Amino acid sequence: MNPQELIRIVDGIARDKNIERDQIYTDIEQAVASGLRKQFNTEDTSEFIVQLDRALGTIRAFRQPPVAEGETPNEKTEIPLSVVGRIGAQTVKQVMIQLIRQDERGSIYEEYKDRVGTIITGTIARFEGGTMIVSLGRVEGIMPRSEQIPGESHELNERIQALVTEVRDTSTGVKIILSRSHPELIRRLFEREVPEVGERTIELKALAREPGHRTKIAVTSIDSKVDAVGACVGVRGSRIKNIVDELGGEKIDIVRWNESSQILISNALKPAEVAEVALCFELGRATVVVNDDQLSLAIGKRGQNVRLAARLTGWDIDILTPIEFQAGVKRLEETLKGVEGIAGDMVDKCIALGLIDVRDIEEVGAGPLVQEVGMEEALATRVVETCSVVAKVVAVEQIAKKESDARAKAAAAIESKRALNAMLGLGGSTAVQTLEMGEAADSTDGDISSGTPAALEASEGGSPEVTVHHESSNRAAGEDMSPEEQAVHGLGPDDIGGPLAPSDDENETAALAEGRLIPPGAGGDEPK
Repeated sequence: MNPQELIRIVDGIARDKNIERDQIYTDIEQAVASGLRKQFNTEDTSEFIVQLDRALGTIRAFRQPPVAEGETPNEKTEIPLSVVGRIGAQTVKQVMIQLIRQDERGSIYEEYKDRVGTIITGTIARFEGGTMIVSLGRVEGIMPRSEQIPGESHELNERIQALVTEVRDTSTGVKIILSRSHPELIRRLFEREVPEVGERTIELKALAREPGHRTKIAVTSIDSKVDAVGACVGVRGSRIKNIVDELGGEKIDIVRWNESSQILISNALKPAEVAEVALCFELGRATVVVNDDQLSLAIGKRGQNVRLAARLTGWDIDILTPIEFQAGVKRLEETLKGVEGIAGDMVDKCIALGLIDVRDIEEVGAGPLVQEVGMEEALATRVVETCSVVAKVVAVEQIAKKESDARAKAAAAIESKRALNAMLGLGGSTAVQTLEMGEAADSTDGDISSGTPAALEASEGGSPEVTVHHESSNRAAGEDMSPEEQAVHGLGPDDIGGPLAPSDDENETAALAEGRLIPPGAGGDEPK
């Protein structure tokens, strides 16, 4: 080969594959030496010496036959490369390809191992099952389904940004693991979009994320003249909008960081207004009191707001209404005062520790009561035992309350269904119009109080049973009519052969819940 052409080829490989030129020259020397050993059928790696001039591109090969121990080594002799036959040349080619691939793999690993935790841009090459393969240029990145944002869809050849979470050097090549669901992606996007964050003037103290739904970030500023929240939002929300658009519309809440856990928890539960926060350091739990009209805001959709706030602050958060909070404190006071030897200041100290329920006393045990409240060990043990007994009673009461609420909810749903059937019993165009309204409402999220089919479907788990009665029915009054039809047509018990057999409230409620009974007055006067 022409020496100058060899140099040009080496320069091209070094530039395309980001490999040092000197390393490529070394690979060529090793490959030629391997070809000579193959040609002369020897395995002694020191028998052949190959030298490549980096400036001129010339290659010289020398052979120094091995000698026995104690003998004078022979002088090495230069051999022409033309002695390398077809088999030797094939060996040179294979070894050269293998060495270049190893060098390229090492180069890729060195390049990307320092980029872990940074954002990288690539093009979607293909999908392998649920795994997304992203082309990054010289290498492909892998984004498993677990690292993708739920509900987000992509197309081939679409440009995408992702976080490099891991780089592995395996025998089959370098594997680069990408993620769009990792919380650190949010931090890197803020560093890119908000200069103050990149310059560390504003610090992201804590971050909690549910990919595809919502993210909460607590920020603070080391410069009193810089508003941390305002800088992250930008003028008319320009900065935060870019981040939200990149994440496919994921909502981002920015709250102000505070060293006080009570203030931080109040900020983290925004937009809900918090009335009071009680901290129990022994349990790592915060009891938050909110007014009834703020309860749904504090909890959030499917508990998302309070769940993210708990992750953001590092506290387990219980949300109570003022009535629930006072009921728990009152029961705790009555229980403690019923234990012989308890002083009034001990009760106040327990509440100050954030122990506002008998179950909290049962959970923390006697240790904190002895160390923090100042009880004697025997007294603390009695207190814990007493609270354990009362805690079981509370648990039974809560179960009974849940069952009662469920029955009340079922009865309300049946009442709404009865009202709807009564409306449909008007017949003609009114019934058709009402049915059309019900079908339209069924496509939206219903409410039990609305009385719409969507509300009933949401409350009972299935679409309601709807029967349309026409005014032109030729049946005699009460003949072969179900109780529902009789109620719709306004027939009283006297019209259908006698009043309904009496039953107690519990059986009647059960009948309502199972749909076996429609209360009197559904379509006419109350039975006499």
